[in-house]
This record gives sequence, structure tokens and C-alpha cells, in this order.
Amino acid sequence: MPITEPAPLLLPTDAAGWTSFVTDRPATRRARIDAIDARLATADDLPTAERLELWNDADIAFAEALSEAHLLSESHPDAEIRRLAEEQVQQFEALQARRLLDRALWRAFAEADETGLGDDELRLLTHIRRDFRRGGVDLDDAARERVRELSDRDTELSLTFSRHIREGRREIRVPATALDGLPADFVADHPVDDEGKVTLTTEYTDLMPVREYARDRSTRHALVAAYNDLAWPENEPVLAELLAVRAERAALLGYGDWADYETETRMIGSSAAVDAFLTRVADAAAPAAAVEYDRILERLRRDDPSAEAVTIADFWYLLSALKREEYDVDAQVVRSYFRFDRTLDGVLETTASLLDVSYVPVDAPSWHDDVRAYDVVRGDERLGRIHLDLHPRDGKYNHAACFPLAPGISGRSLPEGVLLCNFSRGLLEHDEVVTFFHEFGHLVHEIIGGHQRWARFTGVATEWDFVEAPSQLLEEWAWDAGVLASFALNDAGEPIPADLVARMRTADAFGRALEVTRQLGHATTSYRLHVERPSDLRRAVDGYYRAASPVTPLDGSHSYAGFGHLTGYGACYYTYQWSLVIARDLLSAFGDDLFDAETTERYRREILEPGGSRDARDLVTAFLGRESTFDAYRDWLAGS
Repeated sequence: MPITEPAPLLLPTDAAGWTSFVTDRPATRRARIDAIDARLATADDLPTAERLELWNDADIAFAEALSEAHLLSESHPDAEIRRLAEEQVQQFEALQARRLLDRALWRAFAEADETGLGDDELRLLTHIRRDFRRGGVDLDDAARERVRELSDRDTELSLTFSRHIREGRREIRVPATALDGLPADFVADHPVDDEGKVTLTTEYTDLMPVREYARDRSTRHALVAAYNDLAWPENEPVLAELLAVRAERAALLGYGDWADYETETRMIGSSAAVDAFLTRVADAAAPAAAVEYDRILERLRRDDPSAEAVTIADFWYLLSALKREEYDVDAQVVRSYFRFDRTLDGVLETTASLLDVSYVPVDAPSWHDDVRAYDVVRGDERLGRIHLDLHPRDGKYNHAACFPLAPGISGRSLPEGVLLCNFSRGLLEHDEVVTFFHEFGHLVHEIIGGHQRWARFTGVATEWDFVEAPSQLLEEWAWDAGVLASFALNDAGEPIPADLVARMRTADAFGRALEVTRQLGHATTSYRLHVERPSDLRRAVDGYYRAASPVTPLDGSHSYAGFGHLTGYGACYYTYQWSLVIARDLLSAFGDDLFDAETTERYRREILEPGGSRDARDLVTAFLGRESTFDAYRDWLAGS
């Protein structure tokens, strides 16, 4: 094992250590930031390059404190540690907002001499000046104070919203016969109680199989309804106030709406452009979606002749049934090839080959026994460390996401990232395998791009509407017959047949347009809630989804209360389709060989390694040799 500096983060080994980790370490960072700010505030004779280095030192302290606190607030098994971590997130985000209102700090950069600065220094200075303006530093005293209050309240409400979702697990009890159609291993893992009932939860390990396999429509509807009411009614007033806070803050800062504020720093550029983009995608998807909907409605009526509409609780079941019956793709047969441990090995081996790295298991302290840690190594250099926390438990983040743990700064600190997922310990659906590849794409981007001089641009630090593109691209490796055959084995040791993978790919094209309309429902909800701020959230969101897709929401549901992306993504869930347009174009460069040495090396060099040190459009142009277009996405949507 190569030993290279800098060393990875050393995590605590006992309860006292964790308490210190979430209290004493942040206090040290706070003191460092305060000292830096005092120096910058009196920096009249300090060269601009030194001012930038000081600001960078503060950025590093913020990144360290917030990464650790965000992660532990979502993952630590001790509720008290989660609470303390949440407090640190709130305190440091409040400090960040206050600094951008500090006129003495602002003068240190507004009046800074640009003479002799390098391109990277000029880029950082431009971003800092923009941050101060967006923070409200040039407002009058009363407005500045109100912006500070609103920023702090946004953080508090966002943390509360996320906590309610994390802790909002629901259960339903159904007759044992309601599990008809579920895989045998699922049934075996759900024992019948003394009343002849089985308990199902809203954890993904229950939700995903039930919505895909349960023949009993009422069971599907009951569990999806419980999931859609995750964190309701608790999050109803939280979200209403959060939308109001953001609208007032945007107005004070001089923006038309919150989407205008958020998109100023993103590729898309404006609220109006988001609206236009969503319309463009909707128009592209509508014809195929209408045809697909007619087919799934006809299939539903074979089971229930009285059915008037396909609901979101029917959607996955019907797609699975049609793929089994018309494309010879039985999802239960497919899942028999994806045992979790082998899939984990496959993700590691595939990405190691693609990125020219090795993953070396390390025995390191962590926050839970489930966590597996690996050093990411190339040659004799340790590039970073990854931590995989992949199974559900009470109080843990209940979706799938990548969290930074330590910022990678060239020559100073090693990049570290974490996957928080909720996979079964047994067999996985192929959709979950795709999710695994997707989230791993974020993780390796964090590591490969985590070797920058400036904390502002390290790791996954590109424009927010580009960050999904590398992850969406990596999903393609989860559909490659050769890749899957290398790890997807059934219990008899037989690899998944290439002809089955071919049928899976063909079947995947069916329902694609409807899936895009479902995503448009999410994106429209994210955008319009922030732009229109409806007084009746349930009615408005129901309308957004019905307008976006022929697949209807469940009557009376409150899915917005559990829509966790409304905090981090705000008005900008459009990101997923925007970046998918780019991802499909990036894929076109690989041709027929996903492991072509020249292409993979260019991809690492031009897309991943720069982190956020260059604008996303420049990254894409450098890799493709041209600007990205809509063409590959349109072809994909058409099933090509």
C-alpha cells in the first residue's frame, strides 16, 4: 500500500470522540475563520494574491466544517450527534451569510488591484465579488439585516424539512395474501404476525419491490400513498414558510424570483430559460408518452376493467408486466443476477478500469459498522478515500446521495467522499444497480477532481446544473452486456446472458418518455412552487403533476412534504434533464467501446480532473471538440 501525503481524515472511535468531533473541531475552524477575517478587514496594504490565499484558507475551514456536519447530521446512528451536527450546519451557514454582508471584507476584494494576477486568481476574484453582491453587501443597513435574518431562517427551515423526511418512516399492515407476486426472498423476509398481517415500510427495500411486483393494486396504492405522505403534515408549514422566505430574499436582492437568484450562477442562466427548457423537453416527450400511456392503461384494464387512469402507484408494476410479457424481460429473473456483494465488487472493478485507479480496502474507524472504506490509488499515489454506507437504518438519510467529507486541496488535504444509500443486503433490482453506478459517478468525480489549489473549485464544484452529467453518463456502464457479465451472476454462478441484457435495453426504451414526463412533474413542482408560491400546496402540486404527465398522482397525496430536493435544489430540479442532455452527448464520444483508452483518458482529463476550475461549457467543448447539442438526447428519447 503506497503511503503518500497528505493523510486521510482520522475519525473517532468512541462516543466521547464523536461529541468532540462535532463540537471542538468546528470551534477550531470558527476561530481560524475569525482570525482570517480580522486580517482581511485591515488589509489595505496586503497584495491581492495574499488576500485570495487568506480567503481560500477560510473556504477550506468552511468546507471541512460543513462537510463533516452535513454528513453526520444525515448518517450518525446517535440522535444526539445528529442534533449537534445540525447545530453546526446552521451556525456555519449563518456565518457564511454574515461574511458576505460584511462591508470591511467586501472592500478587501472590491478595491483589490488585479495587476499581475494569474487566470485562476482572476477567476476566483470574480467569483468572490459575485458572491458578495449576491449576499447583499451593497444594500442599506436595514435591508442587509433582513437578508441576514432570511438566510438564517432558510437554513433552519431546510434542516427541519430534511430531518422530518429522514425521521418520517411510515408503516402499513396488509394481509399476507397482499404479497402475491413479490419475490420469494422478499416474502421470507416479511413474516406474518399473529393477526395474519405483514408489515411493510416506506424504506426503499420495501417500497421498490412492492410497487414493481405486487399484483394486488390496493397494496401498491397503500404503500405508495404512505410514502407520498412521508413528513406530512409536519413539513406543510415548513415548506410554506421556506418558499416565502426565499421569495422575500430574492426580492430584496433585486431578482425577479428565487429561480432567477439560483440560476444566475448556473449554465441555464435565468428563470425564464428554465421555463423554456421544461417546455422544450415536454414537447419532445409528449408524442411518445401518449402512445406509451395508452399501452399501459390497456394493460391495467386487463387486471381491473373499471380502471379509469394509470396512477403513479401503478406505473412501475405495469412497465414491469409489459416488459415481461412483450419483451421477455422478467424483472425477478433479472434481479437474481444482482446480489449486493457481487454488485458492489462490479461497481468497483468497472470504475477502477475506466478511471485507471485501484480501490484498496482500509480498516478505519467510522460512524457505523456498515461503512466500508477504500483508498483510491493510482500508481504510488493515493488520490483520495471513499466511504460506502449502503444499507438502511433508523435515523439515516433515506434516499441515495454522495456527500463530501473532506475537501481535496492540492498538497494540503486529501479528498474524501461518502455514499449514503439504502440498498438491500440481498438481491437488487436493476434500477438499483443503475442508481449505484449513478451515485458512484458523483463519488469518483469528487475524488478525481479533488486536487485543486482553491477550495471554491475542488471536487464536484462545477455549475450545479452540470454536476449530474458525469453520473448520468456512468449509468451507461450498468447497461453494457460485457460489464454486467463480469459481476452479474446468479446463484448457480452463471453470468447474465448477453441476449437478456439486449432485451433489457430494448425494453428500457419503452416507458422512457413517460419517465421523462414523471421527472418533468418533479421539475415543474420544484420550479413553480418557488415562482408562483401557491397558497394551497396540495392542490397546486397535484395540478403540476397532472399537467406534466398522463400518469396521475394519487388523490389527496402530499408528496411535496417528502420532496427532499426542495432544500438543496430549490427551484432547480430541472437540472436532471438539463444535465441528461449533456450526458447523452458525452456518451456519443465513446462510440461502440466504453473502455476505449484514448476516450476514457480524455474524459478523465477534460471532464473529471478539472473539478470546478473551468466553466462547464468549456469542459464539454474540450471533451467533445464542439458545444453540446440536444440531438443525442432527442434520439435517446425516441428510443434510438
